[in-house]
Amino acid sequence: MSANRIKHKVNHVSLVVDNSGSMRQHAEQLVRVVDEFVKGLQEESDRLGHETRISLYAFDHKVQNLVWDMDVKHLPSLRGLYKVDGGATALIEAAVKSVDDLKNIWEGYGEHSFLQVVVTDGEENASGWAQSGRMHTQMSAGSGKGVLKDWIGRIKGAMAGLPDHWTSAILVPNSLAKRTAQEYGFPAGNIAIWDADSSKGVEEAIGTVKKAATSFLRGREQGVRGTRNLFTMGQDLNTAEVKANLEALDTGKYVLVPVDEQTPIRDFVTRTGHTYTTGCAYYELSKREKIQGGKQLAVAEKDPATGRMTGKVFSGPAARSLLGLPAAEATVKPGDNPAYTVFVQSTSVNRKLVPGTKLLVML
Repeated sequence: MSANRIKHKVNHVSLVVDNSGSMRQHAEQLVRVVDEFVKGLQEESDRLGHETRISLYAFDHKVQNLVWDMDVKHLPSLRGLYKVDGGATALIEAAVKSVDDLKNIWEGYGEHSFLQVVVTDGEENASGWAQSGRMHTQMSAGSGKGVLKDWIGRIKGAMAGLPDHWTSAILVPNSLAKRTAQEYGFPAGNIAIWDADSSKGVEEAIGTVKKAATSFLRGREQGVRGTRNLFTMGQDLNTAEVKANLEALDTGKYVLVPVDEQTPIRDFVTRTGHTYTTGCAYYELSKREKIQGGKQLAVAEKDPATGRMTGKVFSGPAARSLLGLPAAEATVKPGDNPAYTVFVQSTSVNRKLVPGTKLLVML
């Protein structure tokens, strides 16, 4: 008779961080963002009983491995490992190397998943330079374009060839860089914008990456081994978790009101015949939003077959945690969930509501 063997979950995370010259003014901010991401992985891995291992790469015109597949509990602060060397930005080469290296990990026992997160403040301008000794801008027009085209082809192939239990994500500085990342093959839901030039932007980035760490590991508990929506919120909600952690609200104590025009929230509530008090109204999360730490959340049930809300609403103190939202402010996008819609408390009187959504009003 054979013994039963525990099939434990093993997460392999690769952090690929920019240390090109432009990062000199952002070095301290990057250390904070990465350390908080690692902290989120440590805390959630402990809570769930996962084994999480981490690799760390830094890149300017060269790509260096700083840590290889180490138990995340033992990873020191990035502060002692990270140094800005002043080169250019071989972003594509770094991302491809990280993927190629992780493919060498044996997956014979256990249930393995792979997560790559790239963090940069700029765009590609140096992949292949270390081998050629010349930057693209210093090459002849023909050879420079040829080298870059080759590397773009390599990253597109690497991203397209990732198995279902691999997730590749990236933090970029602006919308143009986001479009470029999509062209490289990063899924839109796995691309987030961070503003390294402001303290507020850094705080948002910290909230974003901590939520991503939590969301990734909780998705693993639900059988999701890879995701194309790492930086979205609500896509992983399921009925068992909602009913176990949240309270079903009394149907006589709230209303769900269709929004028919772009109206300030207080005006809309009073126009529909209800009294407006600060915090009584929750807007439907329908686009990218900044959610402050003190805001309460609720989820409305939908019929998966029709996509229409059933009228049942759930809320409670555990809602933020269940949705993977940190206590600090975070910028999130709504995930696609056939069974639930997320609502966010508003404390503003002037928030413009989005037509075609619904407003949850507590009576």
